[in-house]
Amino acid sequence: MKPSKAVRNGARALVESLERAGVDTVFGYPGGNVLDVFDCLRDSRLRFILNRHEQGAVHCADGYSRATGRPGVVLVTSGPGLTNTITGLGCANMDGVPLVVICGQVELNRIGTDAFQEADTTGLTRAVSKHNFLIKNADEIPETVAQAFYIATHGKPGPVVIDLPCDVQRAATSATYPERISLRAYHPECAASARDVATLAKWLNAAKRPVIYAGGGVIAADAARDLTAMAEKANIPVVTTLMGIGSFDTAHPLAMGMAGIYGTAAAKTALEKADFILALGVRFNDRVTEGAKTSRGVKIVQVDCDPSAIDKNVVVTMGIVADIKDLLTVVASRVKTASHPDWLSVLEALKPIKPKYVPLHRGVIMPQSVIDAVAEATRGRCVLVTDVGQHQMFAARRFPHSRPRRFITSGGMGAMGFGIPAAIGAAIGGAEGPIVAIVGDGGAQMTAEELLLAARERLPIAFIVMNNGTLGMIRQMQKRYFIGDYSNPDFVLLAKAYGLASARVSDPEKLGAAVAKAVRAKKPYLLEVVVDGEATV
Repeated sequence: MKPSKAVRNGARALVESLERAGVDTVFGYPGGNVLDVFDCLRDSRLRFILNRHEQGAVHCADGYSRATGRPGVVLVTSGPGLTNTITGLGCANMDGVPLVVICGQVELNRIGTDAFQEADTTGLTRAVSKHNFLIKNADEIPETVAQAFYIATHGKPGPVVIDLPCDVQRAATSATYPERISLRAYHPECAASARDVATLAKWLNAAKRPVIYAGGGVIAADAARDLTAMAEKANIPVVTTLMGIGSFDTAHPLAMGMAGIYGTAAAKTALEKADFILALGVRFNDRVTEGAKTSRGVKIVQVDCDPSAIDKNVVVTMGIVADIKDLLTVVASRVKTASHPDWLSVLEALKPIKPKYVPLHRGVIMPQSVIDAVAEATRGRCVLVTDVGQHQMFAARRFPHSRPRRFITSGGMGAMGFGIPAAIGAAIGGAEGPIVAIVGDGGAQMTAEELLLAARERLPIAFIVMNNGTLGMIRQMQKRYFIGDYSNPDFVLLAKAYGLASARVSDPEKLGAAVAKAVRAKKPYLLEVVVDGEATV
């Protein structure tokens, strides 16, 4: 690292390093052990977004990253500031979302003394991050920041944590941002061997009942178009995971829908009856594999940039550690044009345009109809963000998903409270088109404080709260109502208190107009929809 004539403190070096890394937006919340950095933000090019809770800050950065493809950045203080980020870190880590989270820390000589607002950042975040750093010298700051962004975005994406003691923030340094990054122990670049490519093409061309199983790794690799080209050339049906939604147009004739316990019959049958499965960027999550059976003699090829994902949950015939986009580009020329009429006719018979539902009670809104109303109001062209619960599954299955990075949801962690801040992050990232956040009454109450941020920034988001008066997914799994009464706030009054326009609808006849008004408001708008509490996925 070349010395510089510019001597400044560590906090200034951090802010300069973030600018050099291409950061434009930082989410977070201030605190005593990170005030030196906040002081330097005032005259920087960085846009700081003041959240109302550190969990909301991480979810905002997560939504920003999923919508834009760029790493999200978070700045929080030590102790509770750091511990409040754990859920968001776990969510991003499970779903492979690149984040850099910077937290303050007590002075170096006080670490381990139970000092005021001290926390073991390294120990606490090890299980929910891709990597973490404790900076012990101000000269380390520029290179550590560069390494953090490299690790977060290369290989399988994920969150990286930088722990920055307050005395290091104040120390002088002349270190500069490195021109190139070289990590001795981390070499994520990978490519399929010629032998693997030849074998894959051979098996694919010989298959009678092939299926492509596409996950979030396809979107992370920017390989959605390559996937479509491959599927169309060889006439292969495509099944997606929850995180893979958007990697393949759900209106495409070869689309079989989402796999898993809340997936479609066509997707389930495709995976169970296939004689060849090309798994792209998937974990073979228990929500898909639990109780599932495959046909005898099926060949499974798993492609992932993360070596640890191969054979992790399902023993496969062949594992290929490679960038999915690069692999599809290489294999495409070797795959023969094909048709599988008998195989496709079997699956087509199981593939309804939309899952049907029967209203349970007259004059009561069914939750499925809310998703249909959003699709109609937006013509299927919006960034759809969900929280976690029944509404998430309805949105996954019923909305016409046609493009990557337009469906944003918490998959692996299933973190309630994700929806509102993630939608805000997507909006701040400049996501194209209307932004609609579908949240349940339970998740909405976990991060409702971030509505104030939406109002302050005048973000064009339609927050649609589907209120069934209970935790619907939990009630469904228990197959009974909880004992006791349920009590929710008045979401309309809550939104008004935060400065949002708001309304409530409970009449099915007025649902379409109410949703259309929310979507077309071009400002933050909360619509509470009272839905049938007995509806199930």
